[in-house]
Amino acid sequence: MKRNMKKLLALGATVGTAAFLLAACGGGSSESNSSSENENASIKLWVDVAFVDTYKPLVEEFEKEHKDWKVTIKPSESATAQENLKKDPSAAADVFMMPHDQLGQMVDAGIIYANTKYEDSVKENSTESAVEAATYDGKLYGYPYGVEAQILYYNKAKLTEDDVKSWDTMTSKGKLGANFGEAGANYNFTPLFMSNGDELYGADGEDINGTNFNNENGVQVLKWIRAQKDNPGVIQSNADALSNLGNGKIDAFLSGPWSKNDVEKALGDDFAVAPYPTVDFGNGEVQQKAFLGVKLFGVNASTKSPVAAMALADFLTSKENQLTVFEKNGTVPANKEAQEDEKVKSDTVAEAVMTMSDPDHSVVMPKLPAMVSFWGPADAVINDTYNGKIAEDDYLAKLDKLVADTSKSGN
Repeated sequence: MKRNMKKLLALGATVGTAAFLLAACGGGSSESNSSSENENASIKLWVDVAFVDTYKPLVEEFEKEHKDWKVTIKPSESATAQENLKKDPSAAADVFMMPHDQLGQMVDAGIIYANTKYEDSVKENSTESAVEAATYDGKLYGYPYGVEAQILYYNKAKLTEDDVKSWDTMTSKGKLGANFGEAGANYNFTPLFMSNGDELYGADGEDINGTNFNNENGVQVLKWIRAQKDNPGVIQSNADALSNLGNGKIDAFLSGPWSKNDVEKALGDDFAVAPYPTVDFGNGEVQQKAFLGVKLFGVNASTKSPVAAMALADFLTSKENQLTVFEKNGTVPANKEAQEDEKVKSDTVAEAVMTMSDPDHSVVMPKLPAMVSFWGPADAVINDTYNGKIAEDDYLAKLDKLVADTSKSGN
């Protein structure tokens, strides 16, 4: 895939010379010179509105350590980070929150600065999946600060810990609310294909021609999805899942850590959480997988102070600061040592998310821009299969079409 690096190369002019830029960002001996070039740096920081109060004292601490660097923190939703940067990179924040799956679009647009100065520490201190998520086309860009994966919430008055370990057991003893039949099923259930041995954009999620759902494994997944329509223990639930959990219509549902507070309100003392169950597509039990999302800080390729900006991104994602963000906002750390902290390990939701974030339980969401061409067709196949709109004899043909759609460029 063509890489647009013009903006990255042009950045050298903003800090003096290209030669200086390469020396300053290579983590070599010229660090003192690069710090000098960034004296009196003024850095803009974008974080989600819910995180502003958490990061303000951290920014103040950073400024105390770097008295010549001034940081202005402003709210800006990370979900639209690449869109906001593209509008006017020169006016955008120097450092910003972003979901990792936008990384490919940002790299191809030349709007994100490679993490050259702190590459070694990120790789050493972050989980394997977080490093993978922060890397694109073999180069590290992001600064991971959190991991996020869907988990299973359930009513422990209706289901036991053993019941929820298997999809078949859980849905025979209770009722699971799950969205197979409406928009959004793609996010929840595309990983079923990877659970059964298939790949989405190849083993590393970066091969545009690497999707292989159109095989016997993929057909098995569609047969399993169709069977859930006739499973009395599976109740189609989407926007009504929480209300269904509260009124007892369902006993469990799949969602992320963002639902924790609402589920606790709905279930009270009967609140419980677990990793995803195993599923059987016909060849024995396998682990049901979810998509893994990694929360990153990124540095704007148009920053006039790359050394200061990288230093801020690194500081905000330190072990100690990831623990602070966990305590204040519930974001599960990406730092390996932070994950071992007792405050994190004793939190049942965090524990389930950390289990789900390992490669046996999740797949790192692909970062290819082509993903924008995937979601709609994937929803259609899952929805129509569940709702009985596709004959079983046509499953393979539908998967052939899905794979063809998946290989279309997202640019």
